[in-house]
Amino acid sequence: MNYILFDGAMRDQLLPFTFTRPVADIRIGILTIREKWEKMLGFTTTTVTEDYLAEKWTMIELESNVFINASFCPSAKLVELIKGLSENQAIFYKEEPLAFFTTENQEVDFETFDVVEYSNEDVLRVAHTWDIFSKNAEAIQRDFDLLTEGRASQPIPEMTVAFNKENIFIEEGAKLPFCSLNAQDGPIYIGKDAEIMEGAMVRGPFALCDHATLKMGAKIYGGTTIGPHTKVGGEVNNCVIFGYSNKGHDGFLGNAVIGEWCNLGADTNNSNLKNNYVDVKLWDYSAGRFAKTGLQFCGLMMGDHSKCGINTMFNTGTVVGVSANIFGSGFPRNFIPSFSWGGSAGFETYKTVKAFEVAKVVMARRGIEFSKEDEAILETVFEISKEWRRF
Repeated sequence: MNYILFDGAMRDQLLPFTFTRPVADIRIGILTIREKWEKMLGFTTTTVTEDYLAEKWTMIELESNVFINASFCPSAKLVELIKGLSENQAIFYKEEPLAFFTTENQEVDFETFDVVEYSNEDVLRVAHTWDIFSKNAEAIQRDFDLLTEGRASQPIPEMTVAFNKENIFIEEGAKLPFCSLNAQDGPIYIGKDAEIMEGAMVRGPFALCDHATLKMGAKIYGGTTIGPHTKVGGEVNNCVIFGYSNKGHDGFLGNAVIGEWCNLGADTNNSNLKNNYVDVKLWDYSAGRFAKTGLQFCGLMMGDHSKCGINTMFNTGTVVGVSANIFGSGFPRNFIPSFSWGGSAGFETYKTVKAFEVAKVVMARRGIEFSKEDEAILETVFEISKEWRRF
């Protein structure tokens, strides 16, 4: 069977993260949504996404295909139903297609499809940017169960303090001397060749992905994922960092989502609670205005390739686009468009030629090439985001 993950109706609500990736490649829990589906289905997947992303993430259609809405995370029951789909059958979530079977070049008319009953009680969906952190604890537990079933953890080092050891899983090559792991409130997963330095304190649910590093004395609270090849220090609470990003020093990051190739300067802090305790509003790209989240705690959303200087202060519910560079004293605005350069004193356009120079250097440090495809994607994001750069 050929499985194809499509972006679906929630794509624009997941900006700025979907400016530079399909919905399927959002990380929540330990794995990306694509990695979850591929592991549970037992097949690789391709993607239906925006035209400007399609050269990097292609779609391959075969004689028989099952399309899956990538904003939904898999469960055992859902995967069983999807594997059982046959021609002209579909699974719906409320009024929206979740998965459906088609033949090559078939014109899809859902009025002619048979709907397979699905109770939806195990749905875990990423429909808004804030779902990435607010549902992360549940996603960590699901991925932990998936990745560790029938496997044995590497031993916990003797000098590491560990609570609820059976809820801790350590992959091969991980280093964690003289740290504290408390898995009483949720599992702790330490990926391959990851490192937790001396004095770090961790509470689950927590995931430290492959080749990631927790710096000395870090304080990590539950519901946090640190993606592959990421370095983190300071205090972090209920955050998801996709990968290849750095928060290497002290400072607080809470109820936040950070994309790839980002860097937070020393003593960067974000507020995650308003002084009057009212629910937080976030910038909504599709509506062109700030929208209610229904959350009392909501911090920072930062798109790929964005950076901030030392002592940067982000207000509650700040959204930063792709490839922004923020510096200076005071609080910058709480919506910073892609390719912005500046801070509280004002912004100007961050020219692509300069942004690409930085991206090439940053990626080369990790042995990854800034490709022509990457450049073309960011050029398109630059054009798309012009309407919000009114300076």
